[in-house]
Amino acid sequence: MKTNCPPTLDSKDSEKVLDALLSNGHTAIKQRKAIRNHCMALLMLEAGLRVGELVSLRLSDLFFNREPVRTILIKPSMTKNKVEHTIPVSPRLMETLACYFVFVALEYGSDIDLTQFAFRTSQGTLTTRQVERIICAAGWKALNRPVHPHVLRHTFASRLMRITSSSTVQQLLGHKYLTSTQIYCHPNEDDKRQAIEGASAQLSQNQSTEQPRQDQPLPAAPVNPGPQPASQSGPQSASHW
Repeated sequence: MKTNCPPTLDSKDSEKVLDALLSNGHTAIKQRKAIRNHCMALLMLEAGLRVGELVSLRLSDLFFNREPVRTILIKPSMTKNKVEHTIPVSPRLMETLACYFVFVALEYGSDIDLTQFAFRTSQGTLTTRQVERIICAAGWKALNRPVHPHVLRHTFASRLMRITSSSTVQQLLGHKYLTSTQIYCHPNEDDKRQAIEGASAQLSQNQSTEQPRQDQPLPAAPVNPGPQPASQSGPQSASHW
């Protein structure tokens, strides 16, 4: 049966893809690329950036006074729907950005041009198609299947929908209409797993409360009084027994 639910990654698969991106760094050049690729993926996974927004970022959009910014401003010129929006930077993303800046500083030296595009190759600025190939390759390596960059944005949105309002998610994603955000109101694999684990835990708890405690003695069995002497006044009523 077809569904309008966008594809997402659960928490374990997300981490596997991120680890696959970092594991490619064995030489100095490959290590810098690994940090760059990991940083790009995290900007989509923890800030919800579209691929087009990602490749449009300048160093000045991510760093100020050689430190990562606390809020990323996505300008109207960078978005496909011309909606400006801001995204607070998570602690993990801030740490990754700081690590990436070390490699940027090594490349440019003390004279860093912050007007340069944030993510580049030796031939120039990264394209959306190149980012797609990088993330898809990480998906094959980590999960044995391709992962489109937009799946990372979908995952970001789906996680947020479980902890905040749809209007907040709308603003963070830069959606013009709330209906675009409401497609994320669906259960993903994490939700299903948590539901099963919660039901199993509740069942176990109920069973443990129904069982007698080991430190309490069981009630004594009734003692058989044995045969009673016949009453001289005749047979007793049935209620006596």
